[in-house]
Amino acid sequence: MLHSDPNISSTKHNHEEDYQNRNSSASAQASPYYDRSSEDSSPSNNMSPWNPISPFARSPWQTTTTASNFPAPNGLVASLVREEGHIYSLAASGELLYTGSDSKNIRVWKTQKEFGGFKSGSGLVKAIVISGEKIFTGHQDGKIRVWKISSKVPTSHKRIGSLPKIKDIIKSSIKPSNYVEIRRNRNALWLKHFDAISCLSLNEDQGLLYSGSWDKTLKVWRISDSKCLESINAHDDAVNSVVSGFDGLVFTGSADGTVKVWRRELQAKGTKHFFLQTLLKQDSAVTALAINPSGSVIYCGSSDGLVNFWERDKQLSHGGVIKGHKQAVLCLAAKGNLVFSGSADKSICVWRRDTRGDHTCLSVLTGHTGPVKCLAVDNYEEESMVDDQRWVLYSGSLDKSVKVWRVSEQAPDLEQMLDLQQKQMADGFGVYSLPSDTSFSCPSFEQNETTWVQRRR
Repeated sequence: MLHSDPNISSTKHNHEEDYQNRNSSASAQASPYYDRSSEDSSPSNNMSPWNPISPFARSPWQTTTTASNFPAPNGLVASLVREEGHIYSLAASGELLYTGSDSKNIRVWKTQKEFGGFKSGSGLVKAIVISGEKIFTGHQDGKIRVWKISSKVPTSHKRIGSLPKIKDIIKSSIKPSNYVEIRRNRNALWLKHFDAISCLSLNEDQGLLYSGSWDKTLKVWRISDSKCLESINAHDDAVNSVVSGFDGLVFTGSADGTVKVWRRELQAKGTKHFFLQTLLKQDSAVTALAINPSGSVIYCGSSDGLVNFWERDKQLSHGGVIKGHKQAVLCLAAKGNLVFSGSADKSICVWRRDTRGDHTCLSVLTGHTGPVKCLAVDNYEEESMVDDQRWVLYSGSLDKSVKVWRVSEQAPDLEQMLDLQQKQMADGFGVYSLPSDTSFSCPSFEQNETTWVQRRR
């Protein structure tokens, strides 16, 4: 059903049980480990030598000498595996990576090793966002839990509350006018989500937190006092994604196939959001939204495998469609000039946007054995250069693993990699090893739509 993350239904495997609110069948004491191999590994994975001791003992960007000035291609650094559930959410903050799964544990990783963790009262953790010392987690039971890092023990996290607060629930429950009808013969308080929290987004400048839910509503929270300021009946079906954007705008995507824009306005009693426009209306469910750091482009992934985008400097006019996946796009992330799309087809496409607004596919990262459900990107400061911004990409999957990738904005695209290999073979240099059945998808824009040309070795 669309209401229950329908995008997964397009996979060849039945992941229906992945969306049940259940505990992990694995022991809570299971040891984490690194998995440096995969039966379904990316062509990029074979392009850089491994250090058998530690992925960071030597720079993951080092490669063998070639006859070209191309930077290192994008590829896998390591896998983080802890047998306790499918990975549904990720958040990166500095050296720390937070992972949420369908177990009751939220794990914290530092330099690719388990650093700590904390246990929630609900199983499936569908969203994680970080604001300063506070960590907000959205859960299947409709609650948002708030955590804080211990000042004395950095590996320890303490739960400091939940949204809404108990006292606000009690206070609101007294007045009949605070109840809304959620289904026939059933009412609930307007300030509570009565179905799974599917997404969270922060506006730290305004001190606001936005939450989207399968209950079809968008709620606005004030971070300073954990108060619910607003509840908006945003869509006709589950809200799958929300992002706080530019110019006071908030974007929501839903299983009803629409992307809507809401404008935040200041009023005498505070902040209120008003519907502005619908960017997209289609049959396929909208599954993910992302805005690039400069705030110039909004991206939308959907269950038909497409990524649509709109451009800010053109009054949010439709910029085009990016085609790169065979199945549903489940997650998006954007950093620098790069856009990342994770899919139910188990792959991650890395796209580079140029100054003309065209998108080129740099890499198709494979290695997961299940749908890629979430992405997080962080700056790799030690190796970034003025003319080559480099990133660490984290991907979480229903295969119960998190993979760590190194990504460069100046990495050669797939067409260039093929030409590079052919040149190296002709010149007698050692070459990067690619599987014989590797296909290269080379995008070119035509009438605002990406068309694909397939080339096989």
